[in-house]
Amino acid sequence: MAETVSKDRETLYSTELFLYAVCPLLKTILEDRPALQTAWQKKRTVAQISCLEQDGKKAIHYIFENGACTPKKGVSEEPIDIELEFKSPEHLCAFFKGKLLPLPKMKGALKHFSAFLNFMKLLLVMSGLLGAKTAPKKIEDQKLLVKCMFYLLSRGISLLNKLGHPAVAAWAAASPDRVYAWEVEGEPDLSAWLRVCKGHTKARRGAYTKSIPFFTMKFDSPKSALGILQETDDMIEATIQQRLIMVGGPEFGAQLGDLMLTVGGLVK
Repeated sequence: MAETVSKDRETLYSTELFLYAVCPLLKTILEDRPALQTAWQKKRTVAQISCLEQDGKKAIHYIFENGACTPKKGVSEEPIDIELEFKSPEHLCAFFKGKLLPLPKMKGALKHFSAFLNFMKLLLVMSGLLGAKTAPKKIEDQKLLVKCMFYLLSRGISLLNKLGHPAVAAWAAASPDRVYAWEVEGEPDLSAWLRVCKGHTKARRGAYTKSIPFFTMKFDSPKSALGILQETDDMIEATIQQRLIMVGGPEFGAQLGDLMLTVGGLVK
């Protein structure tokens, strides 16, 4: 499924993935961490992450209110309290891939210092989770990371299709109406799905309930899921030992695995 794409297209794919598949995970993290919610109880705050382009600005913004976070695609139409503004898509991608310098413009950091610190804390929690090379020791951290990675993969594959990524779009165009799912046995909250039909895709978190998915990548535990997701476990061995159960044809598991690697390669 590998296919060469230009550097400009690769930057576009990575930028869109970071803004619209990775950054929305702040909502998931805040939902999972009650201790972080208290910082957003008293005042409504609008925060934004953006990058400048030749023809404008690409952004995602968040509404923090009553301890909850609502991510919204695009530039905020209401006044922004705090913003991380990157000078280019390349700058944004480098930052999210771990190259912290040069820093983005930090608008509103002094005027809304407390909110800025809380926002950066959320980003650091997300960075620490997604940047982990091995499974966290605490089971609650394992579950949160699996949840985030399932959401990232399902949303990321769908997003790449809509952007016209050659390999992903070709796969989607050739597919009849099918649902692909990720899940952990006994953990209904740790699931996500992707529906594909003749070039169109739709991704959601949670279990798919309208019918039995066409193919499910099922794991026996959060740690087993992370073994595959973090590439620290061998997929064939995990399958033989039933840490990973592919419900559906193995050839479709191979296709889904290739798509997962495509997303992962663009955000590493």
